[in-house]
Amino acid sequence: MTKHQRLLKYIEELPLGDKISVRQVAKELGVSEGTAYRAIKEAESRGLVNTVPRVGTVRIEVKEEQNIQRLTFAEVVNIVDGNILGGRAGLHKSLTKFLIGAMEIESMSKYIETNSLLIVGDRKEAQHLAIARGAGVLITGGFDAPAAVREMADRQEIPLISSSYDTFTIATMINRAIHDRMIKKDIVRAEDVMVRNPYCLRADADVADWLELSKQSGHSRFPVVDERMRVVGIISGGDVAGVSPDTPIEKVMTKKPYTVGLKTSVASIAHQMVWLGIELVPVEEGKELLGVVSRQDVIKALQQAQRQPQVQMTHVDNILSHFTHYWDGDGAVLRGTMPPVSMDRGGTVSHGALVTVMAEAAAALMRRYHFQDIVPEAVSIYFLHPMPLEQELEVRASLIDMGRQVGKVDLIVHCQGNIICKALASVQKLNQ
Repeated sequence: MTKHQRLLKYIEELPLGDKISVRQVAKELGVSEGTAYRAIKEAESRGLVNTVPRVGTVRIEVKEEQNIQRLTFAEVVNIVDGNILGGRAGLHKSLTKFLIGAMEIESMSKYIETNSLLIVGDRKEAQHLAIARGAGVLITGGFDAPAAVREMADRQEIPLISSSYDTFTIATMINRAIHDRMIKKDIVRAEDVMVRNPYCLRADADVADWLELSKQSGHSRFPVVDERMRVVGIISGGDVAGVSPDTPIEKVMTKKPYTVGLKTSVASIAHQMVWLGIELVPVEEGKELLGVVSRQDVIKALQQAQRQPQVQMTHVDNILSHFTHYWDGDGAVLRGTMPPVSMDRGGTVSHGALVTVMAEAAAALMRRYHFQDIVPEAVSIYFLHPMPLEQELEVRASLIDMGRQVGKVDLIVHCQGNIICKALASVQKLNQ
């Protein structure tokens, strides 16, 4: 077990709510502060710990995917830029729901539950009631809490938070955080599709070992690792063709291969596979090989994602939902209006939103020519006029050239009978 793995295991076994620091971890495990810092940052990315301003780094409960709509109280503090008035020991807990204390105490008491969050102003009775029932309290308007409520929060380990924002703003900020998390839930990552504990070869192996492993596994591409399971190369059938069986692997392998982490999106991997012309990507954590993602894995994941209903609408979904497409002869046409979210600071359609619509028009056209799994390479705009919002646009895509892998598309955007944009797009097919 490497130092990094030992540190992560140590952090994972800490009791929930325990505070940790770089200096403490380095001292207890006898490692450098730099090594301890990297491990704590890795633990934070895994959701094992959370860093709260003016509190420190706290061991928290790892949230499963089904609890994606829940936040910890520590995360709420960060979201609303809050001050902790009491109950610091309970910041690692997850809240199940939040409610706004805008009703009479008798009515409010029916809705307050353990591990919920009451958003309320300077209403001392409501604050006391919520803490007594095991619910956190977020005081709006920058108000304070009585000493008795603070003491109760500390005693019961229930977070008591104050924020200078008003109630409506706070509710909006928390809803936005939940919305963003729901969107992220739908992103397919390397850890979701990779083959774990993959076949691999040691750097001191030879071509004869490759032949034996290829016969045993039925595969032709393998990561090459050193004695610490760190990826040092990739070897494929093309590398060993015509090579003597006693040739060392390290002499014919591709060195310094492209690798990804567990959280790398499949869409990003697909782009790199096309750009670099590779078929297999090792997945690492702390430089140690954990799995591999093949081109077939990527295609399967992309096809499944296209068939899944989205839990939340992304920015791109929002824009494209305002357009419909149809065929006009040999070309594809997208027609619709740009929504307000596509506006730039000058009051016209932003370049990014425009490129999104044109790329979709190009993709729609190429799907007609059986380019089902597509990676956009480039959209080059060579003529552009300012584009008003909420006026109907018509994006026409026509084929310029098509090879076995790449298609080139001419794009023209019309508004009120005038041409306001011209561009060229290239897309590449992601083959099996």
